[in-house]
Amino acid sequence: MKFFIDNIFIIAIVLLSGGALLWPVLTQRGKRASAQEVTLLINRSKATVVDVREATEFAAGHLPDAKNIPLGELSKRIGELDKFKSKSVVLVCQSGARANSAAGVLAKAGFADVVNLDGGIAAWQKAGLPLAK
Repeated sequence: MKFFIDNIFIIAIVLLSGGALLWPVLTQRGKRASAQEVTLLINRSKATVVDVREATEFAAGHLPDAKNIPLGELSKRIGELDKFKSKSVVLVCQSGARANSAAGVLAKAGFADVVNLDGGIAAWQKAGLPLAK
């Protein structure tokens, strides 16, 4: 017990830094899927792919048949996706961070099955999967 009292500040710093490291993992919204899992999801369940990157990034290369709705415009343009509320929606960005934010927006709007491409376009390319231009 004396150890804890003598080192309370060090213990507090360790707990706070550990919490800060875990926070992104605990606040992730939606499911995450690898590039291979997303491919299966698209092929089997006809999932809709929404790319939340900016138009210039989208033009450089995107998943086949993806719809481009930048994250900043998603809340205004969510009506374009209403017909997909009961289907799987795959969210894609460059690395996965913007897709995580977009998943929160779609979850609040009542979308049933939202999946983030784990690692984004970078992981898609690393897996050797094709991009459309």
